[in-house]
Amino acid sequence: MNYGHKAATAALLTMAVAIAGAALFLLTSIPAGAQSPAAAAAATDPEVMRWAFISAAAAAGLSTLAAGYAVAVVGSAAVGTLAEKPELLGRVLILVGLAEGIAIYGLIVAILILNRT
Repeated sequence: MNYGHKAATAALLTMAVAIAGAALFLLTSIPAGAQSPAAAAAATDPEVMRWAFISAAAAAGLSTLAAGYAVAVVGSAAVGTLAEKPELLGRVLILVGLAEGIAIYGLIVAILILNRT
């Protein structure tokens, strides 16, 4: 049996969660009202805006890639499972939905990043 796809899936999911966690930590570490005037002026700096767009694109893109790979692996296993036991449809749909949720989390993090700038 080939267990390489499980390791790749775990690595992609871990990377997506780490990026999303780091972005959420940075978003919540400094409250919006507690910024000094210098920090507020720096928020309109083109370099800060460039990094905000890059980080939002990375959060959305990497989470979408990880979700696509996870749905591919879970979906192919789900089709095999349903061919043998059709009564497991509800459980299989939940697992595929959990894999799709990764992309939604990345999109939420990207929206939060863009709202801070």
